Parts: sequence; structure tokens; C-alpha cells
Amino acid sequence: MRFFVLCVGLTVGLFTVNLFVGPALAAVDMDWVTIAGGNSQCDPKAQGCFGRVDYTYRVGKYEVTNTQYAEFLNAVANSDGHGLYSLNMALATGGISRNGSEGAYTYGVSIGQGNKPVNYVSFYDTLRFANWLHNGQPVGPQNNSTTEDGAYTLTSQGMNQNQVTRNASASVFLTSEDEWYKAAYYDKSAQHFLDYATQSGAEIACSTPDAATNSANCSNMLGMPTIVGAYLNSISPNGTFDQNGNVSEWTESRYGSLSRVLRGGSFESSLPLSLSSSSRSTSNSIFPGQEFVGFRVASVVPEPSTALLMGIGLIGISNSRRRSRRQRA
Repeated sequence: MRFFVLCVGLTVGLFTVNLFVGPALAAVDMDWVTIAGGNSQCDPKAQGCFGRVDYTYRVGKYEVTNTQYAEFLNAVANSDGHGLYSLNMALATGGISRNGSEGAYTYGVSIGQGNKPVNYVSFYDTLRFANWLHNGQPVGPQNNSTTEDGAYTLTSQGMNQNQVTRNASASVFLTSEDEWYKAAYYDKSAQHFLDYATQSGAEIACSTPDAATNSANCSNMLGMPTIVGAYLNSISPNGTFDQNGNVSEWTESRYGSLSRVLRGGSFESSLPLSLSSSSRSTSNSIFPGQEFVGFRVASVVPEPSTALLMGIGLIGISNSRRRSRRQRA
């Protein structure tokens, strides 16, 4: 079911009054960057060789924000049987509040927190968000049509045994460690991997947001996450922001029998080296979310729509007819 918003502008004297007819839920729009396939090499590190991804995919330009996650909650968590909302999200280090009672919950974003990355999310919260995007952002209870199936099939046994994997038909998903690593560190023009996700091999500087290059939100310079993309000139070679610092990011890749891999370091990371490509951490997949952990999603590259292809074809026909008329003239 899709809700819509009708906005009508009425000019009264010097003022414009906007009338909104509801109910309405805003669609979550993701900013994507495309990561080209083709690299056959991986980046050898002490813990393995990372970043070999030979197919083209898209990854979120930014970490998933409080605003985007609140839209998700309002769509599927009027009753929150799977605990997609953490009470810690209402803390100063979070950014989402909850109102009402079970069966009638609503969620709002704290003032000034909307464009900060959502945190306090567990691993399975992130998969449910991906399922929701994969399924077309439906509105309804938490079930197989909204959060429990799609990109990932979530069962009690699979989750308890840390065995959940991406379905072959997944269109939107949590990044694998290799997908995350390539987006952060691979410089396609130079055909090699960098040490930091800021187009640099030099040690990153922990600082407040400014115009400097090779800087990030780390070493508790702010004591909390900052707005995504605030470090304007510390962009990865592929066009992503904050893959170093701000919040550590879940990946879908397993580590041992209980855990999943986190990458990128966070605002709490005290050593710049912990943000580098050499550093990775892990967390138990069934543990609650933490203040320094968030995520970003990835997707397949969509096929051109039928309408777009028809439009291109019509343009071609129109141009051909113009050329034909000019030749006859």
C-alpha cells in the first residue's frame, strides 16, 4: 500500500500557505554511487585479502540516516515485535524518539539529528531495513512481505546460528566486507587500494568537520556522530563519505560462528590506524546495537526501465526523421 501527499500552494497576501492532505509517509530515497566491476586483484592484509569484486554494484553514498530509519519504523513498527527501535536511540548520542503505545507507536527525529547516521542498530535490524527496501518500502506489520524476507530470509534458527546469507534475488542489501572495502579504498584510475577512505595513504587526522582533506570524526572530537558528508573534502576514491570514522559499519560477512564484520572505525576510535584498511572489528550478530555502530546499504545496478528505453527510441526516430527531411530539402 502506498500513501501519498498532496501539497497545494495558496497565496494569501504576502504569504504562501501549503495545505497537506494525508495520511502520508515519505519514501526513503537513497543516494547511490556506482562501483565498477573488473578489478581482479584483492588487497593483501594480515587478516586476509580484501576488496576483490568483479561485478558492478551500487553502494550508499552516505550512511543510513536517522530520518531514513525513522521512516522505516513508521512504516513497519507500529507494533515492534522484533525490536527494530532501541530506547537508546532517544539519547543525545542517538536521534529518534518513540511515542504512543504498542500497536500505535509513532517515531520522530530529534531536532538537528535527522541527517546523522542512525546508530544503536543490531545486525538483524540492518537486514530488516534492507528487506524493506528490497520489498518496495511497504507499510504494514513485520512479516515476510515487509521485513522478514526479501534480500534475506530471516528465521529463528538461521539467526541464532548466524547462518543468514543474502538471497540470489536480492536487489538491495547490506554490503559484504569485500563490497564495502572496494567502495572505500579502491582507486580505479590508479588500479590499486589506498590505506584510507579519503583518497590518501597518509595517516588520517581526527578533527571537527572542516574543509581539510584526509580528516574524519574520530578520537571523540565531537563525542557523537556528525551529519553524514560533513567532511566535504574527505571523500573516498569512489565518491562515498564517512567510510572512515563517524560510525563503524556492519557488513554481512561472517566472522567465526557468532559474529559479523564491522569496518571503518567510529567517532570513538582513538587511533587513526583503527580507521585504516588494515583494521577490522567484529560483533556478535544477536547483540543489541551500540552507540558507535551504524550501516550503509548497497544495491544491484537497475536495468533501464521500459519507459526510458521507449523514450530513447522515440528520440532516435525523431532525429532520424529530421535528418531525412533535411536530406530531401
